[in-house]
Amino acid sequence: MSFELFVARRYLTARRKQAFISVITSISVLGITIGVAALVIAIALITGFQEDVQAKILGATSHIMVSDISGQGLSGYPEMEAKVRAQKGVESVSPVLYNTVLVTGLVKTSGAILKGIDFEAETAGSPWLRKLEAGRLPEPGAATDGLLLGRSGDSVVVVTASSTLGPLGLLPKQKRFAVTGIFSTGLYEFDSSTALISLAAAQRLFGMAGRVSYLEVKIRDIFEAPAIAERIREDLPPTVYTTTWMELNRNLFSALKLEKNIMFLTITLIVIVAALNIIATLILMVMEKTRDIGVLMAMGATPANIRRVFFYQGAMIGVFGTSLGVLLGLGWCWLANTFELIRIPVDIYQIPYVPFRLRPLDLGLIIGVSLAISFLSTLFPAQRAAKVDPVVALKYE
Repeated sequence: MSFELFVARRYLTARRKQAFISVITSISVLGITIGVAALVIAIALITGFQEDVQAKILGATSHIMVSDISGQGLSGYPEMEAKVRAQKGVESVSPVLYNTVLVTGLVKTSGAILKGIDFEAETAGSPWLRKLEAGRLPEPGAATDGLLLGRSGDSVVVVTASSTLGPLGLLPKQKRFAVTGIFSTGLYEFDSSTALISLAAAQRLFGMAGRVSYLEVKIRDIFEAPAIAERIREDLPPTVYTTTWMELNRNLFSALKLEKNIMFLTITLIVIVAALNIIATLILMVMEKTRDIGVLMAMGATPANIRRVFFYQGAMIGVFGTSLGVLLGLGWCWLANTFELIRIPVDIYQIPYVPFRLRPLDLGLIIGVSLAISFLSTLFPAQRAAKVDPVVALKYE
């Protein structure tokens, strides 16, 4: 242990005549601890919420959507599907046909988005389809076409916006489906307003044989979506356009990112206020230890040695407070996740409870900012201590 570090540790741990300085030191440590713990909890909350919502949105929708600019649907989509699947980074491609319908059950009638999908292709990139809440996937060739709902029911009648000619004139086109299973993506809005049928059944129902609304593309790295979408656009006809998950959810994720940055800056002010206590502690320490500083300098200690003594004192306060804050923050995050302490309305926030997740990079940034503020706060008191004149300090001794 170096001479400076030994003296700094002795100054912090030894009993003093002035208990006031010990109180301020404890307040400094407590302030750093509370500030760092608040930062850890707040950033973990925003990150957990963002990642959970992002995972649920991307689990239920596509990373890239390939559509027809005319709005008439993609014709010749099998060839397009093969070209898209050949692109580097593409994990799965699934054709989708959708329309807004009226779903009539035994006790309830409501509007819904009816999606016709290729269950075999879609299952590969959608874990929630592989593990249904209840039932099974619709079987091809069954007497009655099957349907998946995000809520319970035995059989439903689907009424489309298109019409068919009947004895009484034009009537809405309708078809009965058997509910074969219940799915849950965890995204309340999607689960409560979406019904799934096979692609072939949807093409018959909507009269779009050989056409689909869009191709749903899942990729390995979701952040490569813009680059892969550009390559897909270049490889397909000019009437085709692509939309990425970032474009579809730009407002939501931009708001979450802004909120995270503002929260980080706001709570950092707590750490800065605590750092002011470190300055006050060290200045009072310099005043109390003026005679000791004079003795050390008379014995050969240089101003640089004295600066390091008081720098180490402030650094130890910062390191100790930061360590306690990190442990306290991570402990709270573990408790909140394990026991789901903060429950929220799922129909508003899309998730049943607030998850806390902290990325290593965010944790490193929090620790770095806290230590940097603590170390910077030692510079002025340390410089003041180094300027003590040993002759003046020992004049009346």
